Amino acid sequence: MYVCLCKGITDSQLRDAIANGGNEFKQLKQQLAVGSQCGKCVPVAMAILAEENAKACLYYEVA
Repeated sequence: MYVCLCKGITDSQLRDAIANGGNEFKQLKQQLAVGSQCGKCVPVAMAILAEENAKACLYYEVA
């Protein structure tokens, strides 16, 4: 699904960027330019970021 129509950014692209270390919105904005034009995508991008960061906190290794 498209998150940012201005820049043509999809949720898959956002999730990939987050998986590759973009765990802050500032980093996503630098990498993908999400939220850099009209800003209507920012709430959805932030929700995806929060969701992916929460997933990362749920998984841990037991030694």
